[in-house]
Amino acid sequence: QVQLVESGGGLVQPGGSLRLSCGASGSIFVFNTMGWFRQAPGEQRELVASITRGGSTNDADSVKGRFTISRDFAKNTVYLQMNSLMPDDTAVYFCNAKLGLEDTWGQGTQVTVSS
Repeated sequence: QVQLVESGGGLVQPGGSLRLSCGASGSIFVFNTMGWFRQAPGEQRELVASITRGGSTNDADSVKGRFTISRDFAKNTVYLQMNSLMPDDTAVYFCNAKLGLEDTWGQGTQVTVSS
């Protein structure tokens, strides 16, 4: 089974940027959709952005115009470029890969937006 490892989280000031990476142990081409979810303390996990094998993307309304998802098949990596970060973006960010009804998750990376 392909494993996913996130990186790139950290502490950033409001208005700043971060780029998250999700590296896969195998080919990401097999997955129908890959995406980023986030979960803040006491909140449910929510979809942030997703990208299909064909390249179609879907962004949550709260991040439209600020976050961009992309992927590099050669590097088996999915990225989340986050700009204009706000305190409400503080959460653990998880990488997800879907193949049919099967979900694969990474361990998560913490993003904290604070001055």
